[in-house]
Amino acid sequence: MYRRNPAAYEATGNFDNQRQRYSFIEETKEMKNSIALMTFAFIAVSLLGGDVALAAEGEAAAASAAGLKGIGGGIGAGLAAVGAGIGIGLIGGNAVQAIARQPEMTGPIGTNMIITAALVEGVALFAVVVGLLGIIAA
Repeated sequence: MYRRNPAAYEATGNFDNQRQRYSFIEETKEMKNSIALMTFAFIAVSLLGGDVALAAEGEAAAASAAGLKGIGGGIGAGLAAVGAGIGIGLIGGNAVQAIARQPEMTGPIGTNMIITAALVEGVALFAVVVGLLGIIAA
């Protein structure tokens, strides 16, 4: 919000009007929707390899299914790592902006930033492990 429209904040760092506040909320909803879409894509790609293995017969088909599972696991692990990098970058950037606006709140903002980044990293680590298990199981 601030990067797109620098005039959106007054000297005090507050929103100019109600519309800008709702615009910020809508951007947050869009980010949540994109995270849900990436999660759905990861699950769909991971399950696709299993369906191919059930539908196909023969040794060549089994090898193809194992390859698809490996590709699905690799794509899932990669998307999880990229998503975590983007999320932690947004957390850090927004925390720095918040500290710049209210330097007296440095302690609580920093604490909340570290806790949130740790939660994002934990979910990303879990997703990478699931993706790697998909590769190993293939």
